[in-house]
Order: sequence, then structure tokens, then C-alpha cells
Amino acid sequence: MFRRSLTLLGLAVVVMLAPTSLPATEFRVGPSGLTLPRFVSLRSDEVNVRTGPGPRYPVEWVFVRRHMPVEIIEEFDTWRQVRDWQGTVGWIHQSMLSGRRTVIVMGEIQTLRRESSAESPAVARAEAGVVGRLTECEDNWCRVEIGGFEGWLERSAFWGTWEDEEID
Repeated sequence: MFRRSLTLLGLAVVVMLAPTSLPATEFRVGPSGLTLPRFVSLRSDEVNVRTGPGPRYPVEWVFVRRHMPVEIIEEFDTWRQVRDWQGTVGWIHQSMLSGRRTVIVMGEIQTLRRESSAESPAVARAEAGVVGRLTECEDNWCRVEIGGFEGWLERSAFWGTWEDEEID
């Protein structure tokens, strides 16, 4: 009983000393020699997502959207564990992924701007779920190409980058 009380007291002290906010994304080098996590996109219109890293694992679902961004969070041999914009996690063979950076528009209809400013004139409007190619980011704005239109979107308008990530 006394030992259990000390253990609980120790846990309480650890919890009180823990930081109150979550740390920024922590990067590491994966077995491939590339950084984890990292954003990539789907290479094909149909990509099987499996429950584990290998063909013996069942297909849990199928992505049906070429160029959709996903985040690689783990690697095993030629398999990549990915997370999509909804937070769903599964395994994809590396041959079905591309290093091309894309984003997916979130929330309501978003306005692409000529410059990286909310006061800049509109270039186009994009509905939630639209996928675009990411070309550069500076501060809270990123330059994207969507349906032949090129412009700037605020980072809060899409998924596919980290908060302070710089892209040239």
C-alpha cells in the first residue's frame, strides 16, 4: 500500500513537471535515410492502404485520389506508414508514393490571392477537398497551383505542411 502511494505520488510529480503545451513536430532520420515525418503525395488514382507493412496484411481501404497529400510517419523496408488529412493511419508500398508536395483545401471555400496578403486581390476560389500543388511557403502563406490557377493561401486554409515549414 505504501509503495503504491509513493508510485502515484511520483507520477503526480512527473505530470506537474511536464510541459503544458505539445512540442513542435520532432523530426528524425528513418531507415531510408530520409526525414520522418515528411509529406508526400499519392502516385496513382487507386492506392491500397494495408493494416501492416507487407502484402500479407489485408487492405483496409483504398485511396482513390491521385496527388492527395499524406504524411509518412514510419518506415519498414519498402513500406511506409502514412497518415491522411483526417488522421487515418495505414501502410502503403513506397512505389505508390511521390515526393511531389501537394495540399488539400480544408474548411469552407478558400480564396487564392495574388500576393501573400489577405488584402491582395483574389485569383480564384477553391472548395474544401480540392488538391493543389505546393510550390513555396513563407510565414503563414504558401503559394499553390490549383486547377491551372496559381496564388497564395494561408496555411490555416489547407493541410499538407507544418506550421513553420519553409519551402522554396
